[in-house]
Amino acid sequence: MKTRGFEVITAYKDKGIETPVRGTAHAAGYDFAAAETVEIAPGEIKLIPTGIKAYMQTGEVLYLYDRSSTPRKKGLVLANSVGVIDSDYYDNPNNEGHIFSQCLNITDKTVTVTKGERIIQGVFMPFLIADDDDASGVRVGGFGSTGS
Repeated sequence: MKTRGFEVITAYKDKGIETPVRGTAHAAGYDFAAAETVEIAPGEIKLIPTGIKAYMQTGEVLYLYDRSSTPRKKGLVLANSVGVIDSDYYDNPNNEGHIFSQCLNITDKTVTVTKGERIIQGVFMPFLIADDDDASGVRVGGFGSTGS
């Protein structure tokens, strides 16, 4: 049985995409790289594909954060501050659970993210449910589909 991890989505198989890895034995975050070269104009928000999907247990979530050097070196930040990848996003029928980095260019120049460049990091975490929670919905879509 698989517990938690990463896979390359079907559309990016055989395109040289590698699954995220931790840089050191004590690192919490798994570094995600861009699956394509993308240009982001000043002030623009753009989705950068990673070609990756994540599987995890019920009661777990994958949080996406800026890598510490990305805002300083590239002038890019996650537009939503922290990305939240729910366990039911994996293999959803809309986009197979493809994880994107929603980046905002905070500079006054166009920024290029090159294929293979590390852009965000993901951290698996457990989460808690409130006593009176009765959520019973089932995910039917991909990126940004819950509550829509």
